[in-house]
Amino acid sequence: MILNRQPLLILVIAFILGIFLQDIFPVTKNVITGIIVLSLVFLLAIFYRSYFVSKVKPIFLMASFFGIGICFHYFRQVNESTEAPQKEDFIVFKISKKLNSTEKYKKYEALVQSEKNDENALVYLPKESEELNFENYYKSKAFRYDVKKPQYDFQFNYAKYLQRKNIRSQFYLQGEILSKHRYDLSLTEKIQQKRLEVLRKIDQSSLSSKSQEFLKGIILADRTEIDAETLQDFNKSGLVHFLAISGTHIVVIFGLFYIMLIKVLPLQFRKYAVISSLIFIWLFAAFIGFGNSVVRSCIMLTTYFMYVLLQRKPDLLHSLALSAFIILINDSQQLFDVGFQLSFLAVLGIYWLNQPILNYLPKADSYFKKMIFNTVSISLSAQLATLPLVLFYFHQFSLISILANFIIVPFSEAIIIFSFVETALIAFGLNLSFINTIYDFTVQILLKLVHWFADIDFLFSDNIAMNLIEAACLFMFVYLLRFSILKFNAKNAVRLIMCALVFLILRTGFTIYENNKDEVLVYDFYKHKAFSVKKGNEVHFWIDKKSDKQKFKQFIINPYCASRRVNVTAVKTIPDDAQKIIYGNKIYVIR
Repeated sequence: MILNRQPLLILVIAFILGIFLQDIFPVTKNVITGIIVLSLVFLLAIFYRSYFVSKVKPIFLMASFFGIGICFHYFRQVNESTEAPQKEDFIVFKISKKLNSTEKYKKYEALVQSEKNDENALVYLPKESEELNFENYYKSKAFRYDVKKPQYDFQFNYAKYLQRKNIRSQFYLQGEILSKHRYDLSLTEKIQQKRLEVLRKIDQSSLSSKSQEFLKGIILADRTEIDAETLQDFNKSGLVHFLAISGTHIVVIFGLFYIMLIKVLPLQFRKYAVISSLIFIWLFAAFIGFGNSVVRSCIMLTTYFMYVLLQRKPDLLHSLALSAFIILINDSQQLFDVGFQLSFLAVLGIYWLNQPILNYLPKADSYFKKMIFNTVSISLSAQLATLPLVLFYFHQFSLISILANFIIVPFSEAIIIFSFVETALIAFGLNLSFINTIYDFTVQILLKLVHWFADIDFLFSDNIAMNLIEAACLFMFVYLLRFSILKFNAKNAVRLIMCALVFLILRTGFTIYENNKDEVLVYDFYKHKAFSVKKGNEVHFWIDKKSDKQKFKQFIINPYCASRRVNVTAVKTIPDDAQKIIYGNKIYVIR
């Protein structure tokens, strides 16, 4: 049975299914008590020796972990029925994380003090304001803005997103911000303050502004000041993972430290080099703020090398399952983080497709060829495995991303190492102009190359319709692809073709269903109204002339077109004197 071959993976899948069930159909307090008891009974029953139990032991184990998943997510869910403060009042807070700035505001995650319980919140302050730090308490008059649930099903549920992060409110600071020095900093906060100081040193260095932004993003996980155009270039070229601290960065930094240690340590102390390198990456993770993607990468790398240190053959699926279990026990809400899902799918894709693809590539007779071929196979495997999820969440894809990753990824190790060394030099006050000049030149070349890839528009597609059923069908196609690559025969080819046909039939059916519906919607877009009329596969939008057209396209038009499988034929401006719109014998108030 598969449970005997991959027990951890199967049990983690059962645990994950329990989390999903609790999230979709939340149970009550009385029911959760019964589930806890039942899960414990199933768990204890596997130790009872009998013929019947030995036969059903796998089912008992899976049922037990399924129940445990429900219980863990039940206790991690946030109670929404909390008493909200006044709309406009003074608040006292301390920051816990610096977030990406918007066009008008600097943004922080903060702990806001109240008479009853402190609450996690987002705090916005004008962009021209001074940076906040971890060494002070702050007090300011603030306007509380409650994030509403989306009006329609195709809109991003930002309220749910914040709820999963245990963030209850948003505050916009108004007027003077008073500060008072703190004497109760935790060790984590002291480390975070040191990181802020390094970020300031980078800002004061002789590097160009573009290089400063890139350096802070690629090493210190601070993308707060990267301009929108650069982010768009990385998104369109499929290289946005290069800016986020992920598995590649952690592996490179681990490898750099490990190589340095084995050069100075005797052969018999190699295992201490591994342990020291693991400790170093965890210290690095603490320094940059224990971001979700960083912690995931550190846990996965640590579990993998634990097998090595215990002199057991490393098993990628065991390491993956154990990592997922550790992360989800600590925070079951992580399961719904897109980064979590993409990270683990990428590793699964590498496990499933990398070796079959490598078998089709020419034999590597040199280190350079081996590096190139491995980069190609790993990149292609990861992209194929994550493609259905990328289309489901982001509704866009560029074929140029495959070529861009083939070219950029082989050089990523050198760029990450160079960036790490540059950060270390600046942190210790060694602002060497000739090294800064070389780094500036390297970053400028990289950014120009990324921009060139992003500018190839004919290979970029957006507003790609994709629902969960279609994504599941694509995942099945990727699953079957392995067998056709390993052994291309009639049986495997027919299964792959049949899966593709089922996908096309489903896609056609969903498109016909949506195109047979007409729809009229009125939108509350910030402080303005908007209006859309859909007939068949075409839609017309009317927006207020004061509305931000770019944001309206990003948050309304594009999601609508992807969801309803339509093409925009016109975007018009509502006349200044218009109070109402009459359409289809109905009156819609727009002012």
